Amino acid sequence: MSVETLLDRDDRVATLVVNRPEKRNALNAAVRRDLVAALEGLRDDPEIRVLVITGAGSEAFVAGADISELAARTPEQQRQAMEALRVFETVAEYPKPVIAMINGYAVGGGCELALACDVRIAAESAQLGQPEIRLGLIPGGGATQRLPRLIGPGRALRLILSGELITAREALRLGLVDEVQPDARLREHTARLARTMAAHSPAALRLAKTAVRNALELPLSAGLAQERELFLAAFAGRDGREGVAAFMEKRPPVFTGG
Repeated sequence: MSVETLLDRDDRVATLVVNRPEKRNALNAAVRRDLVAALEGLRDDPEIRVLVITGAGSEAFVAGADISELAARTPEQQRQAMEALRVFETVAEYPKPVIAMINGYAVGGGCELALACDVRIAAESAQLGQPEIRLGLIPGGGATQRLPRLIGPGRALRLILSGELITAREALRLGLVDEVQPDARLREHTARLARTMAAHSPAALRLAKTAVRNALELPLSAGLAQERELFLAAFAGRDGREGVAAFMEKRPPVFTGG
């Protein structure tokens, strides 16, 4: 882990911090490599059940890509960089719950990083948007695909084609974020939610996330069939048996991830 990405562990929750406050935590190649490496390192860690991603300081979550890197690349070099450092896909396909704690600007690639997470909690002062159009570009980290699925194609095009930034409250109204918290309470509230998730069965968390994520890709009949199979997998697992037994015995369950 480099100085540009920090990792904190606390009570089965890992917090990944993009640590470039002097650059508004812009995503450069080093940050992307660090994030992917950290996520892969935590994937099979039984002590970590939930991840939180945020930015250092209070000004920015992630204020997009590092434009100085883009300016220095040829089209072929940019293609190679995008294919090699697939941080957005790594987050979106992650088996454990991932919460975006949006503590400031989430712009361009920063908004796309938040979109790849499972839950988005924004500070009151946060601003979000996809301003790539201002540079004669389009989003390249998933916004043209994930944003319409989240808020609808018309609203997505409104943001992408205008390049305008919106407030956290407007993002909440559109469904781009799930909660807005006062700046002073953002960290405490996010940590409490992460701990609530982390108290549950790791197996059930993984299966539930799989079922909901696949709902966006599957016809209803296929999704319902898959949900049934995933429920049965949870029911047959150690955690499922333990949860039912603990309920019947009126005691707290002890989940181990099986």
